[in-house]
Amino acid sequence: MSDQIFVYVALGLYFAAMLLIGYLAYRRTTDHEDYMLGGRNLPPWVAALSAGASDMSGWLVMGLPGAIYLSGLIEAWIAVGLTIGAYLNWLLVAPRLRAYTEVSRNSITVPSFFENRLRDSSRMLRVLAGLVVLVFFTLYISSGMVAGGKFFESSFNGDYLTGMLLVGGITLLYTLFGGFLGASLTDVVQGLMMVVALIVVPIFAVIAIGDLGETGRLISENAGPAHLSFLGGTAVTGGTILAIVSSLAWGLGYFGQPHIIVRFMALRSPQEAKSARRIGISWMVVSMFGAIISGIVGIAYVAAKGIDLGDPETVVLIMSTTLLHPFVAGIVLAAVLAAIMSTISSQLIVCSSALVEDLYRVFRRTPPSQRRLVLMGRIAVLVVAVIAIVLAITPNDTILGLVSFAWAGFGAAFGPVILLSLFWRKLTNWGALAGMFVGAVTVFVWKALDTGLYELLPAFVLAMITAVVVSLATYRHNAEIQQEFTDTGTMLAVPRPHAVGDTP
Repeated sequence: MSDQIFVYVALGLYFAAMLLIGYLAYRRTTDHEDYMLGGRNLPPWVAALSAGASDMSGWLVMGLPGAIYLSGLIEAWIAVGLTIGAYLNWLLVAPRLRAYTEVSRNSITVPSFFENRLRDSSRMLRVLAGLVVLVFFTLYISSGMVAGGKFFESSFNGDYLTGMLLVGGITLLYTLFGGFLGASLTDVVQGLMMVVALIVVPIFAVIAIGDLGETGRLISENAGPAHLSFLGGTAVTGGTILAIVSSLAWGLGYFGQPHIIVRFMALRSPQEAKSARRIGISWMVVSMFGAIISGIVGIAYVAAKGIDLGDPETVVLIMSTTLLHPFVAGIVLAAVLAAIMSTISSQLIVCSSALVEDLYRVFRRTPPSQRRLVLMGRIAVLVVAVIAIVLAITPNDTILGLVSFAWAGFGAAFGPVILLSLFWRKLTNWGALAGMFVGAVTVFVWKALDTGLYELLPAFVLAMITAVVVSLATYRHNAEIQQEFTDTGTMLAVPRPHAVGDTP
């Protein structure tokens, strides 16, 4: 059996497993809440690994190692910012959002939560939030499609378009039928594959080079000492500080990422957020460390083997295909696909919910049946996937570039509103609407100004200030809103047992 056949067999088994999980989830999806939120029955380990896998995407195994390979450890500040942000998100947002979304009219999407929490009778808040989801997630999903195309180009010397269509098509199939539960369960498998791959590949690379001493020598000779400095060199300049602040600012984005916080909403109970946090952050720390080491070790490995690396974002792919037995390499390549596909599937579900829950149901006069809602949800998944594929046919940015812009958009538009909704009684619908609008617009404007400061930070700050100022100017006491705020605190303080033997 040829080497290439081994790789294809491994990838085929992976694709088959994903489709099987999607089918099993399809059998357990009976109504619209099941399709969009898994019936709020995710155990903590599923929620944790699913949130991590859907968060990291192709950025973890391609974008981050590529950035480290190209620019050095100064890019690792992104990982530091993200880890801090993720921890605070699980600690502060997860338990309260899980409780509040149930208390506030059983909200099953982020936009519907905003509307219900703030009693927005104009429907403008829900519609704007739905549009923000569609705009930024279409770009985000497109970045995943681009990663899929690059994957097949570098791993098989294949055609970018064919690879992109194959990745998009398989992900679309299991998401189309399995819904939220299918996406979450496949995320668990994919998350485990990703962390193993990011541990195995750099270890085997060091062994192939010789030892750690030789690896360090090759890194110094081919990249220079600045590559191994978290400050980018010996002298700390204004540009260095700006780069570090921009990298750390990535952590602010977590508070507003719908595909991540929807996992909080799907937990069995608010109290289980604590164990989910421990599992999720442990997975994240190990995965991030593996990605950073892969990028650094990749410098030495490429130099030692005389490899002509055209695209730095493919360094993990190149190492895995040249280092490992073809079948094992196929599994590692499947892990790269897992990183890409897990995020695409989660984002497709959130886009579907935005189209159906936050736009279709808002403008439809008569309530649709559960069967029709599930059908519309699947149609919405198909439509968004097709648009993202069209955008990915001719990519005009790196994976990291596409992800960073979409991440900033959600972080600035939704992050401040989420935090204020959960922890401040006086937030109003007009304050939320103004903050969301200012956050989204500032991301576009600041990106165009090209100041060198990551657009998420100024956009987040301006959105927060706007939401607070407008809320103070428009606040009117509402007994129902105040009671829900109190009831949420009560639900967090008094554990509610779930049925013994509950399964995802």
